[in-house]
Amino acid sequence: MIKKIFLLFLSLAIFSCASKKDILYYQDLKDGSQEYINYLSNAIQINDILFIKVSALIPESVEPFNVQTSSTSNNINIETYRIQGYLVTQDGSIVFPILGNINLAGKSTIEAQSIIAKMLSDGGYIKEPKVSVRVINSKITVLGEVKLPGTYSYDEQNLSLNQAIGLAGDLTINGVRKDVLIIREVNGVRTYAHVDLTSSDWFSSPYYYVKQNDVIIVSPNGPRVTASGYLNSIGVTLGAISLGLTIYILLKK
Repeated sequence: MIKKIFLLFLSLAIFSCASKKDILYYQDLKDGSQEYINYLSNAIQINDILFIKVSALIPESVEPFNVQTSSTSNNINIETYRIQGYLVTQDGSIVFPILGNINLAGKSTIEAQSIIAKMLSDGGYIKEPKVSVRVINSKITVLGEVKLPGTYSYDEQNLSLNQAIGLAGDLTINGVRKDVLIIREVNGVRTYAHVDLTSSDWFSSPYYYVKQNDVIIVSPNGPRVTASGYLNSIGVTLGAISLGLTIYILLKK
């Protein structure tokens, strides 16, 4: 009986151990290897909030086209710009001063800059205008087996999946690194992709950089799923076995 119990303890210890193949990131990377980085321009989407700044050699000529704030430049924060920014409506357009409705959904910020600058120049409003367009309400949601699940805002034009996971404090030891789900919505179409974080094969895929409103879901591994059941930990399992052994010994006396 004692031998059987020892073997049971040993089996639990073995099965509770995780392999390096399940834990280590990017196991196929080699020292000194190089590859070119392809930076992507995310497309403007419905419900995005845009910060648009117009400049020119004659400052007075751009005043009607720029958001006027009552705060000094040192006190203006991102929330102020979000409130006073340009919302991309359900039809994919913004309402811009004097120019009216401009359809920008599906365009990159660089394309949006060119469109607005051309409209200002061709309309005779500003000579040689310079236009800057930024999406200022970009956010991603990270759920599941990460240390700090939640929704995170970011200002970068290019945020990698690694950085997004870093915002959530990295995966827990119970997170499945070989099957991270990414849910993406672009132009009314929802797509699903699975990424293996133990390999670098996806570095050249469209999912290396996140897009605004991406949802990243990290699934729990087998032991974590088991721990959420009736026996919520190996400690409880061992405690039950210990109790059973004690009862058996007492009955044998």
